[in-house]
Amino acid sequence: MSASLVVLTDFLAVSNCALSYAATLAVPLHAHLVLLHLRHDGLLSPDEYSRQHTPQGEKQLEQVLGKLVTSLAVPAEVEISEEFLPDAVTDTVHHHHPLMLVLGRPGTATTPTELISVTVMDLLRTAPYPLLIVPTMGWEVQPPTHLLLAVDGQEFSLGLHAGVVDKLRAGFGARLSVAHITSPTDPQPPKSRETVWSVCASGLASDLTATDVHELKYPSVAEGILQAGHELRADMLVLIARRHSLLGSLFHRSVTAQVIRESQLPVLVLPSPD
Repeated sequence: MSASLVVLTDFLAVSNCALSYAATLAVPLHAHLVLLHLRHDGLLSPDEYSRQHTPQGEKQLEQVLGKLVTSLAVPAEVEISEEFLPDAVTDTVHHHHPLMLVLGRPGTATTPTELISVTVMDLLRTAPYPLLIVPTMGWEVQPPTHLLLAVDGQEFSLGLHAGVVDKLRAGFGARLSVAHITSPTDPQPPKSRETVWSVCASGLASDLTATDVHELKYPSVAEGILQAGHELRADMLVLIARRHSLLGSLFHRSVTAQVIRESQLPVLVLPSPD
């Protein structure tokens, strides 16, 4: 059985960067796509969410999704769920054990930023798999060639999902850089060696050196990560989401949530049980 990527997005949208990007990733990862369509979700299925279902409408939906699958250049299947997001995703990952989930982040001005944060938080809490958030506008879909990992200087573990970054690097020949953002008032000296050790100890990378680590000072950690991504010309950001940060009030104010809301690059969030 081949590896899989579970895609969560508005499949009926005119432009679908998340699906295109997932298809781009699937080829070198030797993975197939699972298109999970949620009928009852205001973020991922806005049109269906606001209208009543009819047998004719359901048949048309199946036809549209079927055509979408056949138009893809990679193997794909569709799953239509009547469940709400947490239960639907839990069932799907239990069945497919995907390499990652791919979530399309809406780009409309009418989408509340809090709704995006809630969706990401729910996914990380109920299905702790690598989660790739893809902006739906403002960037060009292209293979990742430079991954930028943002760390806080503390040790972390990734469990069974530590190898997903290695798979991306091997599949695309991508390089990995690390950004450690601290406040300008932080008196601590740079700790590049300690950062290298913590990343290698997590299993995320084994070939990292101190020259790959960028110690940066910035008033806002989230803004520093976004700026580092721009200055270093990264095309994917990688963040670590610790389990204790997924409490509602903490997560909405977290660096992870802010980067996800504002990034013009795909953001890969790796859940850590720490």
